[in-house]
Amino acid sequence: MASNPDSTPSSSSPTIFSLAGLSLKLSSAADIQPHIKPLLTPDSASQITHLSLSGNTLGVPACEALAPHLRTLTSLRSIALDDIFTSRLLSEIPPALSALLEAVVELPYLEKVDLSDNAFGLNTVAPLVAFLDRHTPLRELVLNNNGLGPQAGTMVAEALIRLGTRKREAREKGKGEQKEENKVPDLELVICGRNRLEAGSMRAWAKAVGVHRRGLKVVKMVQNGIRQEGIVTLLTGKGVVVGEGEEAGLKTCQELQVLDLQDNTFTLVGSQALAGVVGGWTQLVELGVGDCLLGSRGAREVFSVFGAKGGNKALRVLRAQYNEIDARAMETLFKAVKDGKLEGLRRVEVNGNRFAEDDSSVENLKEVLEERKEAATGDMEDEWGLDDLSDLEDDDDEDEDEEDNEEENEKDEDEEDVDNKAEGMLKEADAERDANVPLEDDKDVDELATKLGKADL
Repeated sequence: MASNPDSTPSSSSPTIFSLAGLSLKLSSAADIQPHIKPLLTPDSASQITHLSLSGNTLGVPACEALAPHLRTLTSLRSIALDDIFTSRLLSEIPPALSALLEAVVELPYLEKVDLSDNAFGLNTVAPLVAFLDRHTPLRELVLNNNGLGPQAGTMVAEALIRLGTRKREAREKGKGEQKEENKVPDLELVICGRNRLEAGSMRAWAKAVGVHRRGLKVVKMVQNGIRQEGIVTLLTGKGVVVGEGEEAGLKTCQELQVLDLQDNTFTLVGSQALAGVVGGWTQLVELGVGDCLLGSRGAREVFSVFGAKGGNKALRVLRAQYNEIDARAMETLFKAVKDGKLEGLRRVEVNGNRFAEDDSSVENLKEVLEERKEAATGDMEDEWGLDDLSDLEDDDDEDEDEEDNEEENEKDEDEEDVDNKAEGMLKEADAERDANVPLEDDKDVDELATKLGKADL
């Protein structure tokens, strides 16, 4: 990235200050000064509502020079700090990030913060944790591809728990005194994907979503290496210790509208946990469980809830690709649609599963979705219908007949098939992770081996 002193913010709107995508390398105070002139005008503090630095790289001195000007932006509502430390040393990130976040932590209307695509591992996450502890106006938090890992991920979740307490205390303190625009907002959106959160951080996350249950509407935690036991914990709060009056797990989030857990590992036990809670999300509009190894039986259990309880009539989008779903599961899904239990459904993504494209249930579902599209009025830009079914695996009709005649065998084979595939994928993930373990971690293994060698077995 090269600094261009003649560049100007990309937006001409007086309410937006943006250097997004300019690929500037701003290392020193002198580097950044030419680019922040719009922040120095008398009207900037009251006018600017959105600020973006994304797609540039900032050093510590540049962040420290910018910080005093950020403090003046009392009308700021959203800030994009994604991808701002490319090529920087890990040792640079904490002081640089701290300078920026400390400057905005007291801004009264800053509701949305995007810090994606920055390295926030265990050694660099502290400034983020300090900010989340204190920033009660926070409504939307976006953390994608930050390399948190389970330990730093737990620290972020615990900070959100403490934030929930501070929000509650602030509401109590200002009860009856605050104007509508000054009321403490609920945390409504949490996006934390591609962060290797794994099952080890799910107790903290289950408690965090429980603390913010009254307002949480969007949760996206895709591609985090969360195994089935972690999925169960996140969904149900099972095994989470909570205080009096507290609850844990996504099951408590009655206002939930979007849940995206794609590319994690459910297997049957996680699917059953989802089946046990999904019917309670009456406001759910989008459910993403693609590439989660639901399995045929797991998918049938979830789809059966759609048909039996009828609590998901608001559901518009179902993403369930690459899940070993067979024709019987698709029949269960179509029955729920036919019976009017999914009257809002408009988009279904099921490519990469185990049924024929010309299966009667699939054809009937496609037809219903097309009819709904034709009958709809208003905005027609949204996605409708089935996705492209170009990567299907034909189901084995003969094996299916045998399984139908022997229900117990069907259950065992179905579970074994999915669990074996899950175990294979998990072993590959473990092998890949172990290959990247720092050398110092091997000392613990060596010490353990020495002790075992001396033990009298």
